[in-house]
Amino acid sequence: MIQHKTIDGLLLRDMVVAGAALLEKNREAVDALNVFPVPDGDTGTNMSLTMQSATREVNAKEYLRADEAAAAVSKGALKGARGNSGVITSQLLRGFATALKGVDKITPVQFAQALKAGADKAYKAVMKPKEGTILTVARVIAEDALKYVEQNPDDYDGLINVMLTSGEAILRKTPEMLPPLKAAGVVDSGGRGLLLIYNGYAAVLRGEEIADPAALLAGDSVVTEEDIHDLSGEIHNVYCTEFSIVNFREDCTEGDVDSFRRRLNRIGDRVQVTGDMTETKVHVHTNNPGNAIEYGLELGELVNLKIDNMLDMKRKLEGESAPAAEAPAAPAEPAKDYGMVAVSLGEGFSNIFRDLTVDHIVEGGQTMNPSVDDILSAINAVNAKCVFVFPNNGNVIFAANQAAELAEKEVHVIPTKNVAMGIAAAVAFQADISGAENAQRMTEAANHVKTGTVTYAVRDSEYNGVQIHKDDIIGMHNGQIEYSGNSVHDVVMEMMKAIVDDEAELITVYYGADTSKEDAEAITAEIGEAYPNCDVDCLMGGQPLYYYLISVE
Repeated sequence: MIQHKTIDGLLLRDMVVAGAALLEKNREAVDALNVFPVPDGDTGTNMSLTMQSATREVNAKEYLRADEAAAAVSKGALKGARGNSGVITSQLLRGFATALKGVDKITPVQFAQALKAGADKAYKAVMKPKEGTILTVARVIAEDALKYVEQNPDDYDGLINVMLTSGEAILRKTPEMLPPLKAAGVVDSGGRGLLLIYNGYAAVLRGEEIADPAALLAGDSVVTEEDIHDLSGEIHNVYCTEFSIVNFREDCTEGDVDSFRRRLNRIGDRVQVTGDMTETKVHVHTNNPGNAIEYGLELGELVNLKIDNMLDMKRKLEGESAPAAEAPAAPAEPAKDYGMVAVSLGEGFSNIFRDLTVDHIVEGGQTMNPSVDDILSAINAVNAKCVFVFPNNGNVIFAANQAAELAEKEVHVIPTKNVAMGIAAAVAFQADISGAENAQRMTEAANHVKTGTVTYAVRDSEYNGVQIHKDDIIGMHNGQIEYSGNSVHDVVMEMMKAIVDDEAELITVYYGADTSKEDAEAITAEIGEAYPNCDVDCLMGGQPLYYYLISVE
């Protein structure tokens, strides 16, 4: 039973932290709901990383007012937004925060109105919104929440019940709205992720542990992040505190560990609590290491205790790197007219972009979508008046557009859906025409490229009428699965029949990290024999998980 009548900044922070923690616990389960049976389904990962960025921002200081906490959550989510699902999540939080401007403590009516504002903001951010997705789940929950508070304006308990029951009901209907979901036998992954976040909200309001088995969809799975002590910016939490908990008390439960994790999030950031009830490793940046240690002692014995003063480390680092005598500052170079940023994953592709004079490479793509902040930082790092961005992945275009909106210079996002399209766009650049003309020219060049990719299936499925079994080799033509078989060679040669037409002049075979140069050269030679009117090149792309990316121009 929820006793809260209003939600202040501290309570909202705890709700968001719990929602992010519950989503992270079930990240792999949400990833598994992706319709495409390819090995890089990442909805849960992208949403989780987005929410982790939101929690870092709201944990940076203590916000007493609800509007200030909501604004911090929104800012953090936008900076860390990754992939389409992550950007949509950030827009839901952005609209939510906008509706709460001037609100000290949130009433149930204001909460429902903010949910609706978030759904509206997310719909507007998507050029062609589809029903049966996270957008539908967010909208229906908000609409039902508004209806409820019209009759029950002071009842958070009933409001939360409506949100969760409404969300589960509409989520179950998503396969009827989107045929690919029905064919794959799954509900929408983004919608499931959103409901996990809202279940986290509910757990905090009800005083429950987020480890409630009824709320969890999968086992514990936590993204670990190596702490490299980034000392370049302002340090808000000084002490890097690490230890392991062993010999847990007999009555200690997973729920106690979740409570411990939430308590750490209240006193610091960069929180990692990984392991099991045999040994749990703990990491937190905090100004109160003693509190972190005391919280750990409540669960069991502590070993391998280590506390680093990062402020002291920064002072020493700056002292070591300071020049012996202060030299006069070199005049800043004038900004050039044009610059380029490309998202790339694979040593070969990155080298190709550098050869094409791309100024900045953002690591990421199929298996790890870069965040809005990653792309914005790259744009800002290019000393140019106008910057062209090649996302090179359909799931990165949305984030690139958000970064372009935040940039304080002219930015054109070329909607490249793969690196082959990005390479064609970069080649089309002309220094003697305007930014808008270049953007049009690059987009046309990218759209002229036909592509095929070859990877493997991670589960049984049916897509576009193609029966797919786990570990089958699958071929995708322009992003759609059209071929399945047992042999990489056979799938490649069958796929070539669809992507090579009478107008084709150039075929480029980019081979991945899991493909040998010898195999790639052999299949390239066979393609050359099959299509003698085309020039055929073989280049190392180095992309993970995908055996080949083949472009035809």
